[in-house]
Amino acid sequence: MLTCDQYHMPSTLSEAFRLLRMAPDGSRLIAGATDILPWAREGRAGDVHIPELIDITRIDELSGYQINDGRVRLGTNIVYQQFLTDEALRRHLPCMPYCSIWFADDQIREQATLAGNIVNASPAGDGMPPVIAMNGAIEIARMDGADITHRTLPVADFIQGPGKTGLQPGEIVTAIICDSLEGYGGAFEKVGQRRSLVISSVCAAAVVKTDPTQKIFEDVRLALGGVGPVPLRLTDVEEQLKGQIISRELIATVSEAPQQRVASRSRVEYRRNVVRGFVEAALENALIDCGVNLPDAELAEASHA
Repeated sequence: MLTCDQYHMPSTLSEAFRLLRMAPDGSRLIAGATDILPWAREGRAGDVHIPELIDITRIDELSGYQINDGRVRLGTNIVYQQFLTDEALRRHLPCMPYCSIWFADDQIREQATLAGNIVNASPAGDGMPPVIAMNGAIEIARMDGADITHRTLPVADFIQGPGKTGLQPGEIVTAIICDSLEGYGGAFEKVGQRRSLVISSVCAAAVVKTDPTQKIFEDVRLALGGVGPVPLRLTDVEEQLKGQIISRELIATVSEAPQQRVASRSRVEYRRNVVRGFVEAALENALIDCGVNLPDAELAEASHA
């Protein structure tokens, strides 16, 4: 059971900082709270008492998104469901709809925020590989005297290990910023111990752009999650593909090497087998998503199952 003495819902970032500064030790910031509630459920952490909860979902300046100069700035309160229903987000962040459809269920997607998923820093977190593949950065604010100051750092550097991030005491995440990849194809592959509400054992994100003839890889972005303490960007595989003629044989060849990147302490051989198939499937499905006509698509999909 989760209990608290006070539950605050500030309407401005300045008010949130004031509440955070005055809150007793052990108090928490929350948005969707979809991570903290299961953690506090009896059987996971037993009875949990938090002095004060500060809910930032009513802060307008943390909501919405902007698309400028080739980047998409997602406010902290952007939830997973928006990547399925907002047409602009679907176009500019092409792997996020595929990630989101795998993320929990409809009710949780309406609550769970991408920023919260990243701050939670679970090795099984779905949102991190897509964001890393899209050169994601995290924007962090802090109160400096009477002023609010901001800093940004790559999400790949922000995540330091299971449950460990670069967020400092007194700081609040204000946005996730990614490359706009309109015109790319996207894909997300995931496997776990069940199909419904699955927690990842392995997940892979891919975004791909071809030349106008749709015969050559112009740009490729790949990332893996669930294979070690932090998500991985597969820059070596990306470089092997850029500028090359698209073929199933090439994709199958480059999908072999990432198996050796598995650094999990459990089910290592299983994860290695899954990684090879997922990298291959993610690349092929991203190509199909951007309109490339790959032969024998149904046969290939069956081979990755």
